[in-house]
Order: sequence, then structure tokens, then C-alpha cells
Amino acid sequence: MTTPGSQGPLTPDEGQSGASVPVCYRHPDRETYVRCARCDRPICPDCMRNASVGFQCPECVAEGNRSVRPARTIYGGRVSQNTGAVTMTLIGICVVAYLAQLAVPGFERDFFNLGIAVADGEYYRLLTAAFLHGGTLHLLFNMLALYLLGPALEAALGRVRFLALYLLSALGGSITSYALASPLQPSLGASGAIFGLFGAMLIVSRRLRADVAGIAVVLGINLVLSFTIPNIDWRAHIGGLVVGAIIAAGFAYAPRARRDLFAYGVCGLVVVTEIVTALWRTSDISSIGFP
Repeated sequence: MTTPGSQGPLTPDEGQSGASVPVCYRHPDRETYVRCARCDRPICPDCMRNASVGFQCPECVAEGNRSVRPARTIYGGRVSQNTGAVTMTLIGICVVAYLAQLAVPGFERDFFNLGIAVADGEYYRLLTAAFLHGGTLHLLFNMLALYLLGPALEAALGRVRFLALYLLSALGGSITSYALASPLQPSLGASGAIFGLFGAMLIVSRRLRADVAGIAVVLGINLVLSFTIPNIDWRAHIGGLVVGAIIAAGFAYAPRARRDLFAYGVCGLVVVTEIVTALWRTSDISSIGFP
């Protein structure tokens, strides 16, 4: 029963003044007097996100994050907190592959770079050979070089660019060996990719106007060893070095406004060149008539 002029009994959402008590827009059963600093919607403690001024709701925080451009490295790659992740993954793959070489009969024979096998359609060997090694010392020296060079280049280029640099350098080394060596000569090892990293480090350091004397000396010594020590595939070393330097130059000297376009373009050009070279060599071997 009500008296004349009254508004009736108060509901749970009304105060003594008759005004509605605000509730969280995501949790209607929770009363709150805190509002989002951006959209002004009521938010409960579970929905509050610290902002530079006051609090924001989850939706406004997500919208703000979408509008923020991701951090980029000096050469346009995405910044990563763990800059050595790709490097360590590559090292892990090489170690596992070497263990498989020791434990699985025929594993090495089925995956190293062999001209007559590649010409017969087994093009995967051009890449898989870069993860195999001819002995423990061969593996250790290559992995040490990868461990020393990889994280710095990965931090400068970003994960995707660094991985592209490594794989295309590895392919460049294998395809150069395929094109110039005897079709009956096997080849394996990550040295082509490692020389690609040496070439990239030289270009990147030069672009930053850093002292490149130390890198140049180490690279020179390794090139001399490539031509003087027997059973070293110097062709793979030279091929990887040239490809790595070209790709790094495309990354490092690309105009700031078109970095991605230059990165894709240089990598695409290298891929096309490698494919054409491999197909030409296949045709050449087929014409020679190897079994």
C-alpha cells in the first residue's frame, strides 16, 4: 500500500534518492561506481585494467592494443624477447639430424646432396643436406659459428628475416655445389648457411658503420681454408656467402617506407635464381646421360 505522491517501494537497484545504482556492464550482479576512462561504462574490480589515467575496460584495452604498431627492429623485423629462439632451434635440428645419421642406417645416404639423385627429382636433398654433417668436429665447428653469429643477426633482422636468410643461404650453397661439382660427388653440412651468416654480418655491420675488420679477417681465414683443406666443398661456401650478402644488403639498405616490399622482393629474386639454376643443372646432367 502506498500513500499519495509516493513512488512505491524501493527496488534493490535504487538508492534513497531514487537513482539507479550502476552495475558492471560485464557482470550485472556487481555494483560499482568506477567507470572506464575511455568509454565511461561501469566496471567492477575484475574488469579494471590499469591505464595512464584511471582504469579501462578489457574491450577498450584490446582496441588500444590493436591501434598500436608493433615494435620493429632496425631493419624492419618484429622485435622478440627471445632473440635466439630460431638460432637454438636450428642448432637443435642439426644435432638431432646428426644423431639420426649415427643411429639410422642409410639416413645420411638418403638425404645428403648428390647431383645424380637431385637430377632424378630428389630436390629436397638441396635443403636436407644443410642439416647433416660429416663428423662430430664438422658439426661442432658449424654449430659454434651459428651460436656466435645467429643471435646478433636474429636480433637485428627479426625472426622471419633471419630464418629466410639462413635457409636461402643454405640452398644457395647446395645449389652452387650442385651446379659446379661432379654429379657423383656427395656434399653435406651447414657451412653454406654459415658462410651466408658471415656475409650478412659483414653487410649489416658495414651498414651500421661498425668496425668490420675482425669479421673480414675471420671470413678471409675460412675462405682460405675452404680452398686448401681437402674434401671441403668450397662451392657451397662461396654460394652461401654470395646469397647471404645479397639478402642482407636487401634488408639493410631498403628504404624505410618500403622495407617489407624490398625484403620480399630480394628473397623472391634469390628463390627464382636458385630454382632456375637448379633446373638448368638438371637439364645439363640429363644431357650428359648419367644413370
